Amino acid sequence: DHKREPCPDRILNDIGGAFAMGAVGGGIWHLIKGTKNSPSGYRMRGAIEAVRREGPRLGGSFANWGLTFALFDCSLQYVRKKEDPWNAIGAGALTGGFLQLRFGLSSAAKSAAFGGFLLALIEGLGIALTKLTSPPP
Repeated sequence: DHKREPCPDRILNDIGGAFAMGAVGGGIWHLIKGTKNSPSGYRMRGAIEAVRREGPRLGGSFANWGLTFALFDCSLQYVRKKEDPWNAIGAGALTGGFLQLRFGLSSAAKSAAFGGFLLALIEGLGIALTKLTSPPP
């Protein structure tokens, strides 16, 4: 479904959604990790401390990805003058490559290919689910 908010609002929406996914997912991950790595008798305290310390940090990293993705997505929409799955696929590839540039061109190229593949998979599944769940004509 490509009937989303206009681009300025979409950017903020993507940042917030990505932060929430990272903070919640990272919170669950670090809750388990903090419980496992804390000494006996301090497991709950260690788990809560790990969530408090690491959840927002991971949420921030996800928000950074969401911001970069949304900026590329809106830029592609503006340049191409259309909104379709190719924008998201291209934005995924550009985001993956851009965020890996600090590790060199080889790493950026691999990350761009993976980002494009991952977004193509997500978009393809979305299209397939839409077709499967839509009523027959």
